[in-house]
Amino acid sequence: MARSVSIGTIRSGVVAGAAGGVAEVLWISIYAAATGANAATLARGVTTAAGASTLLPVAPVVFGIMIHMTLAVALGIALAFAWRALSAFWLERAGLYAFVLAVLASVWAINFFIVLPLISPDFVLLIPYPVSLLSKLLFGVAAAAVLRHQDRQRDDRVKLGAFIPA
Repeated sequence: MARSVSIGTIRSGVVAGAAGGVAEVLWISIYAAATGANAATLARGVTTAAGASTLLPVAPVVFGIMIHMTLAVALGIALAFAWRALSAFWLERAGLYAFVLAVLASVWAINFFIVLPLISPDFVLLIPYPVSLLSKLLFGVAAAAVLRHQDRQRDDRVKLGAFIPA
């Protein structure tokens, strides 16, 4: 049973992270279109910040998006496991959104005020802080919506299982 819970949590995390990563890409694309900024510059910046620009010089925008989505999925999996571990202590479902948004705001703060200034100082200047923070919060809303949906599906399966005769 524990193995199926872990696999289910990983699946939920992958979908939550992918949804969050796509939400960020869409937000940055909308922001770039509305302001005349270049979203490709940000994608190239991800490749540079990840230290992969010299390894992947051919298509830095594509690789930037791939790196972004890989990190998004990893973050989604971490969120799913953290939520599964902590959800017993959070009595209301609204707690999921509060938890995820708090985690994502913390991730943003650590990235933009500690990690990125050390490894890629130019990256933090590519878009305004409020735009990047909103991007991370949109990731959180999308990821929380997926995790909540997955929780409801799991709860429904458990309820249905209780009515299946042995």
